[in-house]
Amino acid sequence: MSDTHGRLREAVLKKLAHCELIIHAGDIGTVTVLDQLQRIGKVIAVKGNVDHGSWSARLKESERIDFYGKTILVIHNIDDLTMHPESKNVDVVIYGHSHRASNYYNNGVLYVNPGSAGPRRFRLPTTIAYLRLVDKQIIPEIVPIEEN
Repeated sequence: MSDTHGRLREAVLKKLAHCELIIHAGDIGTVTVLDQLQRIGKVIAVKGNVDHGSWSARLKESERIDFYGKTILVIHNIDDLTMHPESKNVDVVIYGHSHRASNYYNNGVLYVNPGSAGPRRFRLPTTIAYLRLVDKQIIPEIVPIEEN
């Protein structure tokens, strides 16, 4: 997920309830969002451009996660990526910032932008993304969030 901007919808919490790991790609907005997510399960989050204050000091600009033999790189703004993920054995890059959900492959690396799970902006839908590991393959899914 990404770009909650301080708003965590009940519909998002329900859709995350079964997740083994919650990854937030920045623009969290408030520590309350992280607290709510941590009640569900393990959370890994990176700092976005709206994340300021003492609560965000513990967040890194990027995180590298090893998960079931797959390597995931999380960064808020893809334009801040200074390395070539394929040369560092990264399987997935998760990023946010644009509020536009997408997933695509580039040089064998899966790039996933879960879109924005927070306030609806730019006439874009609110979304999150699931990543499922099936037969050692990562299957991405963009999941729309109902407005409430």
